[in-house]
Amino acid sequence: MTRRRAATAALAVLLTAVLTGCGQAITGTATWPGARLEKVVLKAADFPPGVQYDRITRSPGQSDGTGRPPAMLSNPEGCSEAFTRDIADSAERGPGSAVEYVVGYDGARIVMTVLTWPLDLGRLAATADRCAHFQTFFDPSMPGIPMTTTRLQTSRPDALVYEQTMRLGNQTNSAYFSFENAGQMAVFGIVFATPNPSITVKAALPQTFLEIAAKQADRARLP
Repeated sequence: MTRRRAATAALAVLLTAVLTGCGQAITGTATWPGARLEKVVLKAADFPPGVQYDRITRSPGQSDGTGRPPAMLSNPEGCSEAFTRDIADSAERGPGSAVEYVVGYDGARIVMTVLTWPLDLGRLAATADRCAHFQTFFDPSMPGIPMTTTRLQTSRPDALVYEQTMRLGNQTNSAYFSFENAGQMAVFGIVFATPNPSITVKAALPQTFLEIAAKQADRARLP
């Protein structure tokens, strides 16, 4: 495995842990608060023509982490899935608790989740501080892969935005996270740089991701 492929594969495993471990997608008939979710969640028409948009649907009663690969080992322990655990530990369950969707550009695969309950932003910030520098491992016998978690300053002071970067040799790969409470609801998102020439609309990271996260948070604040 080349260094570039190893770094991409490792970061993809970390990303998948978050994508599949944090959300409880809406199922069944939309009722309050499910009806409110449907009102505020961004739809395909909110994105430029050519952008891929798909809703994520999970089976009723599906537990956190179903179908995801095991979390990678890390030092400090738990950093490879720390954000996942923070959100899952305080999650509300059941139909109408959350909606997830995927937005695809050439250069970005973005997963957004809208929640009917607030995030513990203090806990997430503390986790980011604890995991500001850590190592992750494909196998305990292999050398650790350095990771950094860095907060980005944005025009939205109440939002937590992080860049998580993996370095393998001279190659770096980054994912971006955004967490924000919006009134009685919350929005979080994650993006991984994914080239896809079949999509005609290109993304610029992290700008495209931050614009979508802000638009979704603003929509969630609507009465």
